Amino acid sequence: MSEDTELPRGIALAWGVAANPQRGPKREMSVERIVEAAVELADAEGIGAVSMAAVAKKLGFTPMSLYRYVSAKDDLLLLMQEEATGMPSLAYRDVEGWRAKLGVLFVEQVAIYLRHPWILALPITGSPVTPNSSHWIEAGLEAVDALSLSLDDKLSVVLAVTGAARWQGMVHAGYDAAARETGRTDAEVALDESRLYERVIDADEYPRLRDLIDAGGFVSEADPFRFGLERTLDGIEAYVEGRVGDVQPERAAESDLDVTDDKRYRAAARATAGAEKDVRSAEKALRQARRAQSQALREARERRAD
Repeated sequence: MSEDTELPRGIALAWGVAANPQRGPKREMSVERIVEAAVELADAEGIGAVSMAAVAKKLGFTPMSLYRYVSAKDDLLLLMQEEATGMPSLAYRDVEGWRAKLGVLFVEQVAIYLRHPWILALPITGSPVTPNSSHWIEAGLEAVDALSLSLDDKLSVVLAVTGAARWQGMVHAGYDAAARETGRTDAEVALDESRLYERVIDADEYPRLRDLIDAGGFVSEADPFRFGLERTLDGIEAYVEGRVGDVQPERAAESDLDVTDDKRYRAAARATAGAEKDVRSAEKALRQARRAQSQALREARERRAD
């Protein structure tokens, strides 16, 4: 990490290089506890329920106590996104081929949005320069490492898959929220929508849309998201083949992408949040240990230089 660029407070907190507050509440408090409480609040009540006062109340402290650790709500939102996003698993390394690897990462990213849909409501003000987000980019670049593309093109491939995952997460999170609020299943919500279309769409003005409705397009079991992603990967593959003629086509395994639209899978993905929280805690402890080791190494070198 370059030492010439001053990091904004939120990013410095994410990387664990921000200065600790000189004074804090008497009872134990930490940035980690604040962020975990905020994520729990957002998971339970939505991002609109998250405020410094609400998080402080959940922890049993005053808002001013929190500001000693996280000085702005924007920093808290950044840290919440970092916590909820977590790190990619290494499952993409267990499959062969760049398409299959990207398929694994795609499924994992969609699952994040299903578990923490409030992430989708956070404003995008730039790339989150944080550890976990950087791990996702690194994993994507590793997945396409063997492709004969420039680094710029490889990043574009990774961003295309990330964008597809975000779009699918956005749609499914919206349907899931509607289903929870009304007590209906996703299928029932889709059926009601189809019936509304049937009532208002006239074949003379919207002939093609009417044909789609009559064919059951809005209640079809087909996965349009998988189709879109596969065709995107087809295009990338064709582009690579146009540059080097000896690249053999690859296809992601059916199970890699189909499951993202399966309702049981989506329910199971939401149910894994507790276990993944333990994993994130372990990952966090490991990062902290590595930072402490690096700090100790720097100090040892400085003492030796003196």
